[in-house]
Order: sequence, then C-alpha cells, then structure tokens
Amino acid sequence: RDLRERKEASKYKDWYRDVNFNASSPYGDSFSYSAWRGCYELANLNLYNTEVTNYLLEVIRFWIREFDIDGIRLDCADCLTYDFMKQMREITQLEKEDFWLMGEVIHGDYSRWVNEEQLHSVTNYELHKGLYSGHNDHNYFEIAHTIRRLFDEKDGLCKNAILYSFVDNHDVDRIASKVSNKAHLIPIYALLYTLLGIPSIYYGSEWGIEGRKENNSDDRLRPAIKIEDLLVTNNNPKLTEFICILGKIKRENQTILNGRYKELVLTNRQYAFARYTNEAAMITIVNNDDNESTVYVPLSFDFEKLAAKNVITMETVEIQNNQLRISIKGNSAIIIKIN
Repeated sequence: RDLRERKEASKYKDWYRDVNFNASSPYGDSFSYSAWRGCYELANLNLYNTEVTNYLLEVIRFWIREFDIDGIRLDCADCLTYDFMKQMREITQLEKEDFWLMGEVIHGDYSRWVNEEQLHSVTNYELHKGLYSGHNDHNYFEIAHTIRRLFDEKDGLCKNAILYSFVDNHDVDRIASKVSNKAHLIPIYALLYTLLGIPSIYYGSEWGIEGRKENNSDDRLRPAIKIEDLLVTNNNPKLTEFICILGKIKRENQTILNGRYKELVLTNRQYAFARYTNEAAMITIVNNDDNESTVYVPLSFDFEKLAAKNVITMETVEIQNNQLRISIKGNSAIIIKIN
C-alpha cells in the first residue's frame, strides 16, 4: 500500500525484489515486481535487504517467545538465500537450543540446505519417488540405489544428514491412489519407518484413504476427516494396525533411530537391510511379490551372542551358520531384532 501511495518515495521500495516504476503489475499497480513462480499474489521479498531479514527474524523471535514454538517448516526453502537460512539457524538456536528448521525442497543436492550452518532437515522427495515406483515396477534396486546415493557413509550426498521421509503429503497424490497394488502399502510403510530418515504420516493415510489432484486442485488431497467416522468405516484396519506397530517399534528401538545402514539382500522383489550399532541390529525384510519367498540373510555382526526375534510377532527366529532363513509372505514385511 505504501508503494502504491508513495511510489519511489516509499521507504519499502527495496523490501521487494526487482521493483520497477516504469512498468505495471498484472493487478494494475503502477509498478512491477518479482513474484514466486509467476504468482503475483506472492511478491518476492528482498532477502538481501537487512531491514527485511531483521523484520522476519523478529517475527520468528516473537513466535518462540510468545507461543514457545519448537520449529518451523519452510515452504519452498530452495527460494531462500543461504545467508538468511544461516541467520535463522543462529537466532533460533540462541532462543531455543533444540529449535528445528525443516525445509521443503524437491530437487537437487539436499546437503546444500542441510548442514551445521543452515537447516536441520529437508523433505526427501527422492526417496518418496522410489518408495512408490520401486513397488509399482517391482524394482527394489531403485530404492536401494537412492539410499546409497544419499546416505553412503563414504560418498553419500547427505551422509551426515537426517532427512524428512514421507510417502504422501498435501501436494502429491495419496499413496493408496498411487500404488498399483494396495497390498504394497505394508512393505512401503515398513521401509518408511526403518530406512534412514524421519518418517511422517500424512493425516488420513493411516486408514489408507485415497485422493488425487484433479483439475489443478489439491482439494481431493485435503479432505475434512472425522476420526470417529473412520474408526467405524476403516476399510484397511490391517494397515492402521501395522502403522501403530511400526510406531511402537521405532519408539522402543534406538537402533532404528540412529543405527548405521547395511544392505544385506537385494533383488527386484526382495530387499533386506540392517540398521545397527555396536550392541544390536534391526533387520527389515520386504517382499513386493504376490507369492511367498524364502530369503537368506547373512549376519556379520560382532555381538557377544546372537539371538533373533521377530518384533512384529514377537516370535524367536533361528540363526543357522550366521544367517537367517526367512520365509516371507507375498507383499509383506518382517522386522527382526538381533542382539
């Protein structure tokens, strides 16, 4: 409003990017400006102007001090300047030592944003893509390649980062609509919870609800939900129960939270890997085939003794010659604790 009224004399003329008083905006303003991806309702702030960044940082301080927030999700974080992200990291840590900054980033080298100076985490769209297409195409090599590319302890792009993992969100089709075989939801969620990263559930997907973008609208992805209704009409109680089990396993086993990753078995249709520490290992085995399969999983952990337990069924698993012989049903997952 001040720009409209005072034009070049406005003290805010440098608060926005590329303000030009020799042109007009699509909304009839007597000046033009840069906008986010051509959406002129969203004018680009000039993050090279210290008045702008100081204003934004003061807004963050206000929310921390007034409402005791614990973190911020930054939409389209790839549009922010690196210097501004560093400033955010500095001031939020001074305000609250464990404050968390998570950014939405789709493409690129995630380590450009996630490091000791900038954000704590970003959305792992690369793994998201592999989780559904790796099942639709019966291709576990894609998922395993993604994990190696991002997290390999020697050459991984994000080897020191903990990324934010998901199978669907408010911008993409629901996973139950995206998979060709809904039975694959079980191994997909097992991987979401046990691979490297912070797993997240998009509301409603724990009941397997569907939804696709239609006519460039996200409305189908974001329905109003009444929990009491879904508890009665749940069409996929097996999935809901399984996700609850996965959450319990994750809470009770630090190995899955911070254990190292080791690939153990890899074929197009079966995949086994370990998350391990010096004391224990959690082995996830998944099968995207419709038929039961026998998987031989080698064990090479230097624990004092080896004992194995299926933490989903709580059954003891026999170890023979430092390997597991596992019969896994079609389109299912098994998680085994070794210690």
